[in-house]
Amino acid sequence: MLDINPETVCTIINKARQFHAKEQVVIPEDPISPSDDDWAMQILADHTDDLTFQEARANIADLEPDQQAQIVALMWMGRGDYEADEWQEAVEAAQDAWNENTTEYLFAHPYLADHLLEGLIMLGYDCEE
Repeated sequence: MLDINPETVCTIINKARQFHAKEQVVIPEDPISPSDDDWAMQILADHTDDLTFQEARANIADLEPDQQAQIVALMWMGRGDYEADEWQEAVEAAQDAWNENTTEYLFAHPYLADHLLEGLIMLGYDCEE
């Protein structure tokens, strides 16, 4: 089912937790225009020099586009957009929406870590230490 190492997803989860725990990072839960992805780029522009963000970007950039799409699909599942039996549909939708700004898109979601973990759990994986 999952064509990406769950440990890689767990690394991204840890980076997301570190990044979003920083006081200066403020990303609204409800953007002014949720249909316009430019808000994510604008908010994250101030944090492009952040080491945690750069490490996450490198982790995600090392993945194939299909694997990046699976991470997006995991997030969508974890936030309730898809059920576990809709995994393939979620992946196909994420592949259709894929672009080079995957890291920015993911990290613009303040509950990224929780949603990714929930998505992993729905598929039978976990990030046990």
